[in-house]
Amino acid sequence: MEKRAILEMQNITKRFPGVLALDNVSFEAYSGEILALCGENGAGKSTLMKILSGSWPESTYEGKIIVDGQVCHFTDTEKSEKAGIAMIYQEISMHLDETVAENIYLGRWPKKRGMIDWKKMNKDASVYIEMVGLEADPEDVLRNLSTSQQQLVAIARALTKHPKILVLDEPTSPLTLAESDRLFRILHNLKEQGIACILITHKLTEVFANADRIVVMRDGKTISVRQMRDATEENIVTDMVGRKIDSYYPKEKTAIGNVVLEVKHMTVTHPYAANKKIVSDVSFSVRSGEILGIGGLVGAGRSELVNAVFGKIAPEEGEVWMEGKRLKIRSCSDAIRAGIALVTEDRKTDGIVGCLGIRENIALASLPQLSKYGFMKGREEKEQTSWYFDEISIKAPDMDTRLQQLSGGNQQKVVLSKWLMRKPRVLIMDEPTRGIDVGAKYEIYKIMVELAKQGVAIVMISSELPELISMSDRVMVLSEGRVSGMLSREECTQEKIMRLATAAVG
Repeated sequence: MEKRAILEMQNITKRFPGVLALDNVSFEAYSGEILALCGENGAGKSTLMKILSGSWPESTYEGKIIVDGQVCHFTDTEKSEKAGIAMIYQEISMHLDETVAENIYLGRWPKKRGMIDWKKMNKDASVYIEMVGLEADPEDVLRNLSTSQQQLVAIARALTKHPKILVLDEPTSPLTLAESDRLFRILHNLKEQGIACILITHKLTEVFANADRIVVMRDGKTISVRQMRDATEENIVTDMVGRKIDSYYPKEKTAIGNVVLEVKHMTVTHPYAANKKIVSDVSFSVRSGEILGIGGLVGAGRSELVNAVFGKIAPEEGEVWMEGKRLKIRSCSDAIRAGIALVTEDRKTDGIVGCLGIRENIALASLPQLSKYGFMKGREEKEQTSWYFDEISIKAPDMDTRLQQLSGGNQQKVVLSKWLMRKPRVLIMDEPTRGIDVGAKYEIYKIMVELAKQGVAIVMISSELPELISMSDRVMVLSEGRVSGMLSREECTQEKIMRLATAAVG
């Protein structure tokens, strides 16, 4: 099938008060191709796609959008959809108390004699449920599905609109490896049907494995457009961050001291199955200056383990010891007072308060120290939070900028700053670089290395094996809620981790 430009975005310029978000951006997408759109958080990718979707109407920007040879005037999202553009956003936005079928055909429910034709809707939805490989029934309530299953419902909904152009923003972020593979099989099938798929992702492995071309943006500008056969990871990263990065993982050898945290026989009951243990008799320790990595497949119990240590969920059994003293952790407050900090897996759910500013978010975990008689010490709060704002290089106009306006990488820096103000002895990081770009990842790795040098004991959960291997001094692997192995830095390989992660334990 001969490829043609199904989409042209020409000289797109978008301004916000005091900020030039997009500066004369142009690119084309061809029918029957997978086009990767890459760049650091804040590069302008999402703003550009909001313009394409009609979320930002044509009166708010300069430039042209041409779809299938026709100049388009998108004043709302409905006009964009009618032109053949379907969007799948990183943040899943659906009605959790409606069924799968109702969500798939939301606003387009088939009717018969003026009433919703439930039988036809469920039958039609089954076709798309099967197409995306979703293991659910049309009448299942969405709230009862996992995040990754909800993402597959969003993809199914987009496909029912028979789009000419499908835009996917970090689509594999909540998906398992098997679900990601299935998604890309769907994309390649759509590509064969002549659909243009625009893939926004920070995962360069996905780009090299699936994309035909790549567009790199930086600071609101188009930096480069390459055929994937002409691209290398080095030149893409250089285009994205504006400088050459010699090593993606700046791990340094640090002096590893005595045991700081010791967890003994931790057992956690499965949240949905009372007779099942999601964590079963897990013990481990971490020393000062050490980065202990925790690996395993989704559902192995990694997050549940550290959440129990932090007091976020109540374990059935288990002990937590800090520097030889047993702790009584009944809540997160107990863990914080003991010197334990937890950077959670989903920062938007339980890591930040999006409607508050940077200053308030950094101060959240230190309110007892920053207040007296119920009143905030304003000057002290401003001085301390400003120091972290500068030291960790949070990119924002000022300290009053709301968190929901920041990129994912800068939100993560705010979360880190919040805990660093507490001067923790143990820092637990659950998927610390999920959904953030190469440059921001590098900066977070540098912070981790510096903390290790200062003697902080770090526990890091990661599903990215290169990150796990490169940044850890040891790696503990969980399988089905149990420890299946402990690997030293020298013996750690992807093959060994996966072999342990898929092993049947006990």
